[in-house]
Amino acid sequence: MKLLVTGATGKLGTKVVETLLKTVPANQLAVSVRNPEKAEGLRARGVEVRQGDFDLPKSLDTAFAGIDRLLIISADGDNETRIRQHGNAVAAAKRAGVKFIAYTSLANAAESTNLMAPPHVATEAAIIKTGIPYSFLRNNWYLENEMGSFQGALAGAPWVTSAGTGKVGWALQQDYAEAAATVLVGNGHENTVYELSAPLLTQDELASTLGAVLGKEIPVQQVNDETYAEIMKGLGLPDFVIPIVVGIQESIRNGSLEVESNDFEKILGRPVTPISEAVTQLVNYISQTK
Repeated sequence: MKLLVTGATGKLGTKVVETLLKTVPANQLAVSVRNPEKAEGLRARGVEVRQGDFDLPKSLDTAFAGIDRLLIISADGDNETRIRQHGNAVAAAKRAGVKFIAYTSLANAAESTNLMAPPHVATEAAIIKTGIPYSFLRNNWYLENEMGSFQGALAGAPWVTSAGTGKVGWALQQDYAEAAATVLVGNGHENTVYELSAPLLTQDELASTLGAVLGKEIPVQQVNDETYAEIMKGLGLPDFVIPIVVGIQESIRNGSLEVESNDFEKILGRPVTPISEAVTQLVNYISQTK
C-alpha cells in the first residue's frame, strides 16, 4: 500500500508526515511538494519525494501515479485559486486510479457561512463526483491561528476581537495531524465525514485560559469590525489581508465554527489535547523562539 501526502512541507503537512513515520515504513510513504528541495530531509529518511504543483495538472499525474491512499491538504490562497487548484488535484487523483482520498476541509463545510467555505464546498463535491471512497476531515480551527493574539498578550496588550460571543472548537495542529494520519492508514473510514472540533470556547474564555496559564489577567477588548480592521492595519497587516481577518471574526461571531462533536475522540481513541495544556504548549513555543 502506497500513501501520499500533498503539501508535506507545510505546517500541518510536516506534522502529518512525522506522525505517519512513527507507524508506517518510510518506503510506503510518498509526498507531493511544489519545491522538492524543501523535502530533502524526508528523502534522506527514505520517503519518496515527488514534485507536484496544483497549478500544473501534468505534474500531479506523475506525483499521484501508483498511489493507493491520498491525503489532499487544502492549499493556501484566495477562494478562486483554491477551487481551481483543488479541482486539479481531485481530477489527477481520478486519472491516477487512487483508491481513497482524505481531504482537510472546514467545519460544517456544506452549510457553512464562513468566508473560507467555498473552496471546501467545491472540493468535497468534486471528490464525491469521482466515486472514489473518501473521508472529509472538517477541521474546525487551529489554535496556532491565534499566535498573534498570544504574542500580543505576552507583551502586555489586550486580547482584541470583534467575534463577540461566537464559539470556536480550537485544537492544536498536532491533534489535527494525528487524526489525518490515522484516517489515511486506517480501515473503515470510507465515505465518512468527521467534524474535528474541540470543546467550544468564546474569545473571552480562550483569553481567560491564557491568563490562567500566564498567571495574569488578560483584558479582552470587544470592538466592531471597523475598529478591528483599523487595529489590524495599525499592527502592520497588509491591506489585502485585512478583509480576510475581519471576515473570519465576523464568521466566528455568526457561529460558523460552533460545531459540537466528539469525532476527534472517535478517531484518535483519546480526548483532544485539553485547552489549558494546548495553550501552555504554544506559550512555551513562543517563549523559546523569541
